[in-house]
Amino acid sequence: GRSRNDQIATDFRLWTLDAINQTRAQLAALQEALIASAAANLNTPLPGYTHLQHAQPITWGHWALSHFWPLQRDQERWAQARARTAVLPLGSAALAGTAFPVDRQALAEMLGFTAVSPNSLDAVSDRDFAADFLYAAAMTGLHLSRLSEQLVLFSSAEFGFVSVDDAYATGSSIMPQKKNPDTLELTRGKSGRLIGNLVGLLTTLKGLPSTYDKDLQEDKEPVFDAFDTLAQALPVMTGLLQTLQIRPERMAAQLEPGLLATDLADYLVRRGMPFRQAHHIVGAVVQLAEQKGVLLTDLTAADFQAVSEEMGEGVTAVFDFTASLASRQMIGGTAPAALQTQLQAARDAVAAL
Repeated sequence: GRSRNDQIATDFRLWTLDAINQTRAQLAALQEALIASAAANLNTPLPGYTHLQHAQPITWGHWALSHFWPLQRDQERWAQARARTAVLPLGSAALAGTAFPVDRQALAEMLGFTAVSPNSLDAVSDRDFAADFLYAAAMTGLHLSRLSEQLVLFSSAEFGFVSVDDAYATGSSIMPQKKNPDTLELTRGKSGRLIGNLVGLLTTLKGLPSTYDKDLQEDKEPVFDAFDTLAQALPVMTGLLQTLQIRPERMAAQLEPGLLATDLADYLVRRGMPFRQAHHIVGAVVQLAEQKGVLLTDLTAADFQAVSEEMGEGVTAVFDFTASLASRQMIGGTAPAALQTQLQAARDAVAAL
């Protein structure tokens, strides 16, 4: 179209298409690392947490795959961003289109675009694709940050569920014993940068009239920065997961009977009790154990029956972590068969990318 306006818009889209392809490949490698970690310890039990308090038993495989699926949603966002980026503005010229007989459809095919922009005014000013890129980057960074946060916690002395390889940790300038998970902390910190890039571009775009304005010179720096940030964070997180040492014995040490309180309520429900009543009764059992300063498994049959006669002699059989995990057989649950199904679904999802 003989104008910088449509040529720059085209160049920027070409660059962005390539950047999306590279980012998706790095994201897929991280997904594969999570799949490998899940498969290696698919049924290894550990406490599940809500509010960072013991909740119910889960498995390492279940936990690892819980971080796989957000990344898969990111893949979908990147694919959608790519589809909206692959629209050719070339031929729109400065704003009104070119007066020469340019075959825009042929240009689109030669350059790898899948569509041609329908309006020349919109084409030279459209930076939605850049915002889409930054939104996908921000969401990917958010998910990396949440994964990093949990691994920081799990690698601490208080948890000790995992050990970060020395290649992904640093020491202290004064404390010789320290092993700091700096790569995880930096990844967590970089997520704020990605969110800032998105907000910055949206703030630039929100007051612009139609067609090209020089403000759009501010569109590239945040996109380039977001790409560079993920190009560092994704491979680092992949390598960290590939070398992460899982410590099943530390996880097992935290499997205390209180994690099975919900199973005790389920036991009463199966005996015909409404769940609200069962929840209240199990709460009383927990309170009794706390008053006595013992674990739930240290209570006697008489203790249970003193709270509710519905708790028969078989009530102690409820306190079985393997049985608890196996009872969650629905799609997405912790039962071994359900986890195998989920693991295969994750493998299929990556293979289809």
